Amino acid sequence: MLAQCFSSNVCLFNWRADEDKTGRTACSCAVTLICDSVRTCPCETERPTHLTFAIFSLLLHFAMQASPPLDQVFQYIDEHQDDYVQHLKEWIGIQSESSNPTKRDDVIRMMQVVGETIKRLGGTVELTDVGNEELPSGKIIPLPPVVLGKLGKDPNKTTVGIYGHVDVQPARFEDGWSTDPYLLTEKDGNLYGRGSSDDKGPVLAWLHAIEAFQALKQELPVNLKFIFEGMEESGSKGLDELLKAKNETFFSNIDYIVISDSAWLSKKPALTYGTRGLCYFIIEVQCANQDLHSGLYGGTVHEAMTDLIALLDSLVNSTGYILIPGIDSDVVPLTNEERVLYEAIEFNLEAFKHTIGTTELLHKTKEDVLLHRWRFPSLSIHGIEGAFSGPGAKTVIPAKVTGKFSIRLVPNMDPDKLSNQVMTYLNGVFAARGSPNQMQVALESGSKAWVAHVTDKQYDAGRRAISKVFGVEAELIREGGTIPVARSLQHTTQKSVMMLPIGSPDDRIHSQDEKLSRDNYINGTKLFAAYIAEISQH
Repeated sequence: MLAQCFSSNVCLFNWRADEDKTGRTACSCAVTLICDSVRTCPCETERPTHLTFAIFSLLLHFAMQASPPLDQVFQYIDEHQDDYVQHLKEWIGIQSESSNPTKRDDVIRMMQVVGETIKRLGGTVELTDVGNEELPSGKIIPLPPVVLGKLGKDPNKTTVGIYGHVDVQPARFEDGWSTDPYLLTEKDGNLYGRGSSDDKGPVLAWLHAIEAFQALKQELPVNLKFIFEGMEESGSKGLDELLKAKNETFFSNIDYIVISDSAWLSKKPALTYGTRGLCYFIIEVQCANQDLHSGLYGGTVHEAMTDLIALLDSLVNSTGYILIPGIDSDVVPLTNEERVLYEAIEFNLEAFKHTIGTTELLHKTKEDVLLHRWRFPSLSIHGIEGAFSGPGAKTVIPAKVTGKFSIRLVPNMDPDKLSNQVMTYLNGVFAARGSPNQMQVALESGSKAWVAHVTDKQYDAGRRAISKVFGVEAELIREGGTIPVARSLQHTTQKSVMMLPIGSPDDRIHSQDEKLSRDNYINGTKLFAAYIAEISQH
């Protein structure tokens, strides 16, 4: 009995005198909450003046034994959520814009902060040099180092690699933000700030999940390795070379790799098992060596803009069908079994249309919209450089214009083959016009699609973790965008890669008023803790 533990007549617990129904004063100290056999305070003769640490530890031990270890972690996370929001505020305050050379020092400082955070958790960190970047001006600046971290090295445990990035897209208040993008602002349950959802919030959630285990003196169920970069928003420059160089060392004993750099499709938690690739093209047409006045030269020259508009118009029809011959020859045919998977996905067409502000989509059913968003290639025209686009009227014939368009690739499509198909087609269209102007097409960048096996053990662990935290079955979804690092990690390391997102579809990543809900931030932290526990069972 707990009462036997006391050897003095001094109460060792917080004591409060309460009157019972008979008017007598009774002790309501914590003892009665722990042991039903103790009905009164061990000391009724003297009020407590202090709390003995040893007995408090004993009480804490007994209380903790009453709930499973993971539930204790969840409770700890709930109790420290305000601390987590404050940490995110500190990270958001660092303007780590990787595309802005003037912010390069901020990106490097962000990488150092991440490294120091891992060290405080007891991990080892290498700030790995990945070389330099040459700017269009010819100036050379250093690329931000990649953080490679390790925590735990038990050969009997599963080793999980966690990838994330802490660089962000540019953001300015005058671009239409409701709040300062670099001052985390909480409003209506949402945390507004650049990088809150993409990807500083998820990276911090991983680190907080680890800290929760440690604070409760619980042994981490797995070994962890961290791959955090600062150039994801600018093409992950230097990362592919690093992956290859470290494949036989740092990555050699990793069993699974998990990425949290995407979002759910709806309010229902999801696991992402595929992304589309991307080929980005430019078409340049030149008709003169200087801009021309349309009053003096209109009707006398073959205008570059006219040629460019015709070339762009030849790429895709009004139904979204890509007109380049053979472009879908490598697309894997859709099976009935695969189509059935899309029927179970929660997706509201009307809400989708409302979110983007349109009245009609290219496709009528939920399944067809999702298939064309994830499963089939698409072509988008992005803009024209060199043409007049300012306010007012300017009667100029541009001497040179550059059109920009991209094609999203799906599995089995190859960027090099696609590039040849595009160039052959556009050269043919241009030749048929009989224009004397100069035209050239170039592939600016190209990356393949990524797809994983959803029957992999890691996906089983992800499903169980989502069920444990959210009480629902996880949706299995693809991502219409391109996250090249997923394929790079899978292709280079030959390890299982899974995307475990915590962001919502309305987080407005890359846009004004980017946000992450507090609920997703905190429950996402629990999800990562649950995943760590579940994957350790394999």
